[in-house]
Amino acid sequence: MILCAGNNETFPFAHPIGVGLCESAVNLTRLVLMQPPEFLLFIGSAGSYGAFEPLDIVESKAASQIELSFLMKKSYTPLSENVIVSDERVSRETPLSRFANRERPIIVNSSNYITTDFEWAKRFNRLGIGLENMEFYAVMQVAKSFSIPCGGIFVVTNYCNERAHDDFVAHHGEAMKRLQSYLKKRMPNLETFDS
Repeated sequence: MILCAGNNETFPFAHPIGVGLCESAVNLTRLVLMQPPEFLLFIGSAGSYGAFEPLDIVESKAASQIELSFLMKKSYTPLSENVIVSDERVSRETPLSRFANRERPIIVNSSNYITTDFEWAKRFNRLGIGLENMEFYAVMQVAKSFSIPCGGIFVVTNYCNERAHDDFVAHHGEAMKRLQSYLKKRMPNLETFDS
C-alpha cells in the first residue's frame, strides 16, 4: 500500500493519511484495520539536515522521533524506542529491495515542527539522521505495531534552515514531479499497482 500525507502532497496511486504525527497515525491505523496491506510505502517531501541537496531522492526504512529540545538537553523522553528500523522482511518483493545491502539505513526524523536552525540541523546529521519529514515516524510505528514491512521514498525540498519554508514552497512543484517520475521508473507497473 502506497501512502502520502495529503493536502498539497497527493498522488493518484497513494492513500492520503494526514499531516503530522497524530493525523497520520490515527488515519493509517484505521486504514490498516480496514484493508490490511502486505507492506507500507510512504512517499513525500523532506527537509535535509545537510547530507542531501534539494531535489535529491532518498529511500529509507528507518525513522526517529527526536525533538530539538532533547539535543539541547532541555528535555528527556520516557519512550524506550525513539528510532525504528523496518523489519528485514522488506526484501526483493517490495520496492525497497536495495536496502538489503545497506549497512545503515538513512534515518528520517519526524516532529510536528520544522527545524529552522541549520547549526542544530547539522547535529542531527552527525547522529546519522539525514532528513526531516513530519509523518514518517508515525507510519513506521503503525507498521511495527501491525508487523508490516515499511519504508519511505522522499524528495528533498529544502535544507532545514531559516529559509526552510520559502525553499519548500519554491521547490515543491518540481520536487513532486521528480518524485512521481522516480516512482514510475522504480515501479513500472505503478498505474496498476494495488495501492
